Amino acid sequence: MTTTISCMIKPAWTPMTIGLMVLGFVVFWPLGLAMLAYILWGDRFEGMARDARDQWRGSPLKGAFENMNKPSYSRTGNVAFDEYRERELKRLEEERAKIDAMRNEFDEFLTELRRARDQEEFDRFMANRCRPNTGPEANPA
Repeated sequence: MTTTISCMIKPAWTPMTIGLMVLGFVVFWPLGLAMLAYILWGDRFEGMARDARDQWRGSPLKGAFENMNKPSYSRTGNVAFDEYRERELKRLEEERAKIDAMRNEFDEFLTELRRARDQEEFDRFMANRCRPNTGPEANPA
């Protein structure tokens, strides 16, 4: 004869659960609320989860969410239309690749333009800095 001793905390008003609830409120109040909910309704959680799963399985939203994961361009059964659609999708993908390449070239152009402008500003700063000050501000006697 074997007996299994469970170390699970049962959802009831025991010194252990009350202590954990108080500790939860002291550490971080949502933990205390979670423990209180477990004490009050813990024995119903399994049934509530089962009911929620059953409701989800019968929900019309389940089908909508499952259809979102499927590709929207499945076969129609019309060979001519399917071939046309595949050609157009391929053409659009090639056009997108061209536009992406053009965008990368433009980004590189802007980067080089900024670098040139920064270099010009730095050169101007260095030229002004190295210039000897000759004028009324240079000798404030």
